[in-house]
Amino acid sequence: MFRRTFWFTAGAAAGVWATAKVNRKIKQLTPESLAAQAADKAVVAGHRLKDFALDVREGMVRREAELGEALGLEAPVDPDLPVQPHFAVEAAPPAGRGAPARNRKLPYNPYNRNEDH
Repeated sequence: MFRRTFWFTAGAAAGVWATAKVNRKIKQLTPESLAAQAADKAVVAGHRLKDFALDVREGMVRREAELGEALGLEAPVDPDLPVQPHFAVEAAPPAGRGAPARNRKLPYNPYNRNEDH
């Protein structure tokens, strides 16, 4: 009698456990859950990419400082020297297209698909 009760209880418990596990897996495979999982993974990938970019930038700054020190570029600037402004580079006129375009600054993209026509 006790054997039958034990096996009946064990079977019922296994059935409840299996049903709960199947229901949990079905909920994980719904479109909403899959979209949420993909979004979470994208956020994690974005954080890793940001950390990588920050590491690269830190290494770049460190290496620039090493090179500047090695080349003597860290010397103090004489305040009496005139400051030369940096101008943007102008784009070359397109070859073979009528009159050359003037006052075009880089970047110039003549094929802008977002432009209203």
